[in-house]
This record gives sequence, C-alpha cells and structure tokens, in this order.
Amino acid sequence: MNGQSEVTIEDVRRVAELANLELTQEEEPRLQRDLNAILGYVAQLNELDTTDVPPMAQVGEVLKTGPVQAQGEMLRSDIVQPCVDRAEVMAAAPETDGRFFKVPKVIER
Repeated sequence: MNGQSEVTIEDVRRVAELANLELTQEEEPRLQRDLNAILGYVAQLNELDTTDVPPMAQVGEVLKTGPVQAQGEMLRSDIVQPCVDRAEVMAAAPETDGRFFKVPKVIER
C-alpha cells in the first residue's frame, strides 16, 4: 500500500495485478471499501492492550518434541525411510522428460 491509512483505487489495482485478478470498474470501489474495512478492524485490534495476555501455545510446545503424548496426541518419530524409486514413478507418469513430470501450462500472462 502507499503508507496512508486509506486504500486508494490505485492500491486496489496494484493488489489485483499482484494477485493476477481482473476486476471490473464496478468491482474496484467495492474492493476498496472492503480493504479499508479490514484495515479498520486491524487498527481496532491494535488498540487493545495485550500486555497481560500470554502468547498462544505452539504445537511443538503442546506436544513437546518427538513421540511424546500430550492431550491424546502423538507425533510420529522422524525416521529415515527409503523413498519411492524415481524410475517407477516416471514410468507411471502420463508424460515426462525422463527426469521431470511434464504438465500443461496453466497460467497465461
């Protein structure tokens, strides 16, 4: 965005370009309002005093490390196992160059 608190139509067009979206002229003002509303909600959240709010738990902290059981959950051990044979996979693929899968182009620009 441009550093201002309000999203401009130019900002909307730039975001649409980055997201590879084609917006009509009728959709641009609506998206501008929506983005400004979202930023307004974020600004409201930023006004909250969270100094006494503990950070949320992370999965690693809840489950500890390794295959430790916590709250009925268990992580599997990280064990090295043989991978799939490349030749078998390439033989089963619809189209390859022998080393990589060939897929149709899906993004036009």
